[in-house]
Amino acid sequence: MNWVIQGQNLHKAYGQKNALDGINFTLAPGRIVGLIGPNGAGKTTLLKGILGLTPIEGELQVLGFNPYHQRTAMLEHVSFIADTAILPRWLKVSEAITYVAGVHRKFDRSKALDFLAKTQIKPFDTIKNLSKGMITQLHLALIMAIDSQLLILDEPTLGLDILYRKQFYESLLNDYYDGQKTILITTHQVEEIEGILTDIVFMKQGKLTLNVPMEELPNRFAIVQVEPGKIEAARALKPIYSRTLLGSEFMLFETPDFSALSPLGRISTPSLADLFVAKMQNTN
Repeated sequence: MNWVIQGQNLHKAYGQKNALDGINFTLAPGRIVGLIGPNGAGKTTLLKGILGLTPIEGELQVLGFNPYHQRTAMLEHVSFIADTAILPRWLKVSEAITYVAGVHRKFDRSKALDFLAKTQIKPFDTIKNLSKGMITQLHLALIMAIDSQLLILDEPTLGLDILYRKQFYESLLNDYYDGQKTILITTHQVEEIEGILTDIVFMKQGKLTLNVPMEELPNRFAIVQVEPGKIEAARALKPIYSRTLLGSEFMLFETPDFSALSPLGRISTPSLADLFVAKMQNTN
């Protein structure tokens, strides 16, 4: 199978609002994909469809399963961490491990314990006595101990301080990702995941506005710090976004003509944050 998720002409409406507006979405195995969009873009609806939590119009398959009608079979191969994921506060860490071991046949207790050994979490700790960051570490330990083909993370570090966020993604890469598993991440903290992604997908108003491998960005987009006196010449090349910072004009171009841009100023590849702002504000 050369894809993990395959969606064609996906639609989902809530009343008069199209949460998904005819999108096509394919996810290849072994990729780490960032799904980025503002609130109301349709990210949560797409994830719910992929997880089989809501029916989606169109053709959608996850690992060869119809996620809504074959959800139980599909979830043997899929793991999920959400920002709202909670464990019973009265539960002990060891009891949480025992529970997951009892309900998921692909759970490896020793892997969970090995990961927790790198943290300050102890097996006899009660959930209610753990900080939010430690609870997230526990969730990650439980999920990473399951041999899943697809891991979906929905704002997994929301509300955590920068130290815990950094530790989370380092653990994800060092202790879980092996080049065979596939990871789909949604987050508003674009800068923090930029370095781990293989692909980026932007959503806006139920549509995909960008869906490219990270390696294509340097050829697909360019940002120019335009020299004084060359502003009009740069504008004539129709940037998709521009901003003024500390007296300098920066313009972002899609499918750029580098030979035309090079006389105008210093050229660089835009960050994901710059690219996201440009795509969200561009009305074309």
